[in-house]
Amino acid sequence: MSHSSHSADLDWDKLCAMLELEADLHRPALLEAAAWLPDEPAVGSVLDVGSGPGRMACLLAGRFPQAQVTAVDGSAELLARARAHAADTATADRLTTHRADLPDGFAELAPADLVWSSRAVHHLGDQQAAVDALARLVNPGGTLALSEGGLSTRFLPRDTGLGRPGLQTRLDLVLEESFAVMRAELPGSTAVVEDWPAMLARAGLTPSGTRSFLVDLPAPLGDEGREYVYKRLNRLAGPDGDTLDAEDRAAVARLLDRDDPQGLMRRPDVFYLTALTVHTARA
Repeated sequence: MSHSSHSADLDWDKLCAMLELEADLHRPALLEAAAWLPDEPAVGSVLDVGSGPGRMACLLAGRFPQAQVTAVDGSAELLARARAHAADTATADRLTTHRADLPDGFAELAPADLVWSSRAVHHLGDQQAAVDALARLVNPGGTLALSEGGLSTRFLPRDTGLGRPGLQTRLDLVLEESFAVMRAELPGSTAVVEDWPAMLARAGLTPSGTRSFLVDLPAPLGDEGREYVYKRLNRLAGPDGDTLDAEDRAAVARLLDRDDPQGLMRRPDVFYLTALTVHTARA
């Protein structure tokens, strides 16, 4: 995602750690997505727009060993993590980073054979204009791969034994309402039907496929997965969680108690299930 709109006092260490933990959990699905992307004609240049800490940029460097990869993000801190990860994965010789505040920074970028962007467009006010800008970065015959949408993350059973059943669904509603507020407050926020293939077509590209990649980590979830869902719920239970009723807030407090046998870190029924959806189009 693009992070140019975050405040200067953001705790980058915590954000980086959470994004990297998420990428590690999603790695099998990201590898599948990378393998699904076309390499005809041969991909010699890749842009990852909204690269975050660079996990996918490095996977794309592995998928296309002949390509030069540029990771683009608004955060210098996240780009530093991308360079460190490239060094750890022996892709540093083919990965460069570029700091750009979007949407203005689109104009700074050189076209590429493959343009990948995951969960960056929805952080920009005019999503169609962002897709249009990404489309202009694709070389003739190249591909734009846009990862947006997918399925909400699930990690709790319907009945947790804490308060009313259906807590996960109510947490999803909190997340949806928070997302709607975030979108409404973005500069230049413009409503659009999020039909991504249609948006790609309006940008002048030819839609070439949509596929979802499952992340399915069954119960009992491992330590890394538990830490991630704990951090995710803890963030959700902040100011946005005030819309939950008292019973749900009490249930969330117990789930976040690391010593409670019914908490996320100890209960045996915690799992992790989500799906990443990728839409592709050719120039």
